[in-house]
Amino acid sequence: MDAKTIWLYIVVMAGVTYLIRMLPLALLRKKLRSRFIKSFLFYVPYAVLAVMTVPAIFESTGSVFSAAVGFAAAVLLAYRGAALLPVALVACGVVFCTEWMMRLF
Repeated sequence: MDAKTIWLYIVVMAGVTYLIRMLPLALLRKKLRSRFIKSFLFYVPYAVLAVMTVPAIFESTGSVFSAAVGFAAAVLLAYRGAALLPVALVACGVVFCTEWMMRLF
């Protein structure tokens, strides 16, 4: 992935997450009372980040299998409440070990 594509991803993500969250605040003068709208605005950045990150995960390794194993490890750790740094380190380690074992066999 080249630097131009990375910058484009950053700009698109910033625009999408910022605009979707700020437009209701700029257009509405009243306090938001709807739980649906509040939760929608809260989770938009996470959804956008996931949509932009997950495809890159499966394209960045030597095989889709090692990417899937690393992704599964990351999802499991995140589900169990692990912090971002341990999740990332363990997922990278799992991908490394999986690719190393695939080369042996």
